[in-house]
Amino acid sequence: MVKNEARRRTIADAGLAVLARDGSRGLTHRAIDALAEVPTGTTSNYFRTRDALIEGLVDRIGERLAPPPEDLRRRAAGTPGPALFADYVRDIVRRLSADRDVTLALFELRLESARRPEVAAVLGAWQRAGFDADVAFNTAAGLPGGRREIALFHYAIDGLLLDRLTTPIDPDTDTDAVIDDLVAGLLR
Repeated sequence: MVKNEARRRTIADAGLAVLARDGSRGLTHRAIDALAEVPTGTTSNYFRTRDALIEGLVDRIGERLAPPPEDLRRRAAGTPGPALFADYVRDIVRRLSADRDVTLALFELRLESARRPEVAAVLGAWQRAGFDADVAFNTAAGLPGGRREIALFHYAIDGLLLDRLTTPIDPDTDTDAVIDDLVAGLLR
């Protein structure tokens, strides 16, 4: 395995950008090499196969979407309740919206997972681990809602982001207001 982690991240970031821009069919080692401005063959040195590439991209999605530790520390000082829960959800949506390529790449991988079981295996394991971590975090932080409510928020956030990053049905509606309404409705 190649050890230059900075280059590995650069290549994975280029892969996410290619995936977001061109979709699954456009995701090739050569396309990533070109976008990353590295010599031809570099991506395949880091990610030998398409399956290895997909796994690397999924890992990089997790890294890029992780909240900064200082944000977590700041919110940890807050009073657990629906308002703090809504603040966490708004932060998640902001990060997913701000890193548009990553979120679009994730949606592309989800679509590809419907057609390719090997992608479904990698992505599904990553999603379930993230979901379990979200449930554990919510419980440890004393926030309202359990496993079912966290699942409902995942479904709602996915739909909200798909809407906001593609063709919004109501582009004038404030995203934070939508989140507040979701929290009020789901955490009765």
